[in-house]
Amino acid sequence: MVLKTFGWSFAVTALGLVAAVFYGGWTAFGVVAILSVLEISLSFDNAVVNAGILKKMSAFWQKIFLTIGILIAVFGMRLVFPVVIVAVSASMGPIEAVDLALTDKDRYQQLVTDAHPSIAAFGGMFLLMIFLDFIFEDRDIKWLGWLERPLAKLGKIDMLSVCIALIVLMISAMTFATHAHQHGGTHADKAETVLLSGIAGLITYMIVGGLSGFFEDKLEEEEEREHEAEEKAEREGKPKSAVVMVGKAAFFMFLYLEVLDASFSFDGVIGAFAITNDIVLMALGLGIGAMYVRSLTVYLVRQGTLDEYVYLEHGAHYAIGALAMILLVTIQYEIHELITGSIGVILIAWSFWSSVRRNKAIAAAEGKAAGSDDKTEVSSGV
Repeated sequence: MVLKTFGWSFAVTALGLVAAVFYGGWTAFGVVAILSVLEISLSFDNAVVNAGILKKMSAFWQKIFLTIGILIAVFGMRLVFPVVIVAVSASMGPIEAVDLALTDKDRYQQLVTDAHPSIAAFGGMFLLMIFLDFIFEDRDIKWLGWLERPLAKLGKIDMLSVCIALIVLMISAMTFATHAHQHGGTHADKAETVLLSGIAGLITYMIVGGLSGFFEDKLEEEEEREHEAEEKAEREGKPKSAVVMVGKAAFFMFLYLEVLDASFSFDGVIGAFAITNDIVLMALGLGIGAMYVRSLTVYLVRQGTLDEYVYLEHGAHYAIGALAMILLVTIQYEIHELITGSIGVILIAWSFWSSVRRNKAIAAAEGKAAGSDDKTEVSSGV
């Protein structure tokens, strides 16, 4: 099971490390290995959240997620995205941006760093909306009940998550503008860009998330109708509209996953510059890490881990909330990647430990109940 799920990840790791040695020797080998670990540590919460969505999809779309999806994740976000950022921010063509990335790495790194505020605003808002919509929803299973119960009641207020997200964005943009003004106004013009980028992240979430949710609801309605008319469906065959609906639902859920992965990858791409400004090594290292995150997502789905450890999804969403706030804070202040990665790992480890304790408590209660039943049967027999 492990080899089947992680086989491609192992193969890509071997090829990536060999390519690194040929490209830049053993130093490059070490850089790629470090980048891989960085990406996995920063994106473990991504895998847990992805698994919660992917388990609703068919085996076909899970395979699409691992094939076409990984091409988008590795080549799109880890290789093409930084180049596009440079091309847009520096008003140059894509070919010129690639040439700059290969020939003038310091200048390339500087341009990506300059674009960080708008990147962080977009990704931070997208992730913040995911977190807010999660904590404001009333769920049967609650991890931190003292916090989640009152938040679920507040969640009944329409558009509350959008209002909070916009307030957070406004505070971030105003803080950025004030700081820039106090330091000579060198970045004052970018405060507007931060605001627009954050709004773009919010709109992207609402469009993609709204469409995937809409088609998911339609799919559930279709499945209910099919269940009620099962005998008729068997005689006449599966309705064509249901097949189309499944395709649309799966497509938009897949699209949602890709945007989600893109938002998660922002901190990895920016953090990678603390280790290297070589675009080739960056793509190799982050690409290997992205493969493991993808494989881990599928592994969690096929093992039913989220069903067994019920608080994992909660921990991952709290990690998303922490990452969203960190991204928004990094618009103005620098935060070390070690802190970013550690917070997510700690929250997920805590939720896993809580899940294990819950399972043990349930097993102990069931064992005690079974023992009481046995004693009752013996007493009755006597």
